[in-house]
Amino acid sequence: MSIPAALRPTLYEETVPGGGHTSFVLKRGQLLRLTDIEGGANVSLLMFNAQDKSERLNLPDSLKGQHTAKLTAGHCLYSDMGKVLAAIVTDTCGWSDSFGGVLNAEEVKDKYGEGRYQELRNGFYRNGVDNLLVEMGKWNMTLSDLLMALNLFSKVTVDASGAFEFHSGNSKAGDVIELYAPMDTLVVLTALQHPMDPAPDYAPKPVGLSWHRVADDGITVLCRNTRPENVRALHNTDRTYL
Repeated sequence: MSIPAALRPTLYEETVPGGGHTSFVLKRGQLLRLTDIEGGANVSLLMFNAQDKSERLNLPDSLKGQHTAKLTAGHCLYSDMGKVLAAIVTDTCGWSDSFGGVLNAEEVKDKYGEGRYQELRNGFYRNGVDNLLVEMGKWNMTLSDLLMALNLFSKVTVDASGAFEFHSGNSKAGDVIELYAPMDTLVVLTALQHPMDPAPDYAPKPVGLSWHRVADDGITVLCRNTRPENVRALHNTDRTYL
């Protein structure tokens, strides 16, 4: 848990509607603030090196390198090259899930029922796999580039028997997560319900996005102090820009 960072004026802001998706390059030195507008939001997120998209988010390395089963403020999102795609500098809800992944079209139909465009028009039921692939296609990536997604704002724990448990209400209206980019990072995301969310109805929540430039790299001090592995990963990242 942490309080939002002190920021320079907002560069840009927008709202991703429930079921929506977007992608963009978060430039080195910028901060992305994600805001849960109504409460109960979930954002499924992928990240890539904007200059070399063969380098991408590696969730297993992010977890084992920081000796944690959750990701929150003070943690880094590692690439498969040992660099930091983003540092989580603020997280007022305290937990983001690395286990749940996203649903495909058939799984959404099985869970929520038929929700076709022909009847519902723009209210049709969307799924995480297709939403992410639509955005990835804009950057010349395909299904082979679709790896594990991080589910921001969502909490999933593992009990003594190894079963996953989804915690409803982890994120409240107004909760924020802030991601600082120490490198140029391609962000791909969609705002859909978590696959383990027990709510019976298809009702994804909107999420606010705002871009900021921070005063200096002192914003990563929390992450550097969390684990020595983060110091090395941030060093690897900084060296790229010498």
